Amino acid sequence: MSGREAEQEPWYKDGLRFGCTGCGACCTVEGYVWVDRSEIERLAEHLKISPETFASKYLRQIGRRYSLTEIPLPGSPGKKACVFWDGKCTVYDARPGQCRTFPFWKENLAAPENWKKIAKTSPGVGNGRLYQLGDITRLAAGQGETE
Repeated sequence: MSGREAEQEPWYKDGLRFGCTGCGACCTVEGYVWVDRSEIERLAEHLKISPETFASKYLRQIGRRYSLTEIPLPGSPGKKACVFWDGKCTVYDARPGQCRTFPFWKENLAAPENWKKIAKTSPGVGNGRLYQLGDITRLAAGQGETE
């Protein structure tokens, strides 16, 4: 392998560990859970409501995109959680792609420091299954889901 090819390998070329603990750390951080039309339809079907009803109850528009709304996190004044967090994910089988691919998001993979930072708040990061480079690449592209 040439020096140039070695330089292009990502810092996580030997893989990364992750095992979901169901703790909700990723569900109880204020931010955005982006959803597209197909995810809205899947979630609405899961809840047995129309996409329009789903949108009016559970979505907020941010620019041209849509995100799930948040609710106050019980017992944690000033903190928020995903609208579907109730000690566990209440729409787990229909959850959006962003949730399915956590923590293998581009921003978390941009640098080892980012991965270490997310590991401080999510006990599954750095533990569990070893995801190989190909798996990580697919997940970062929004394909597949973590276990």
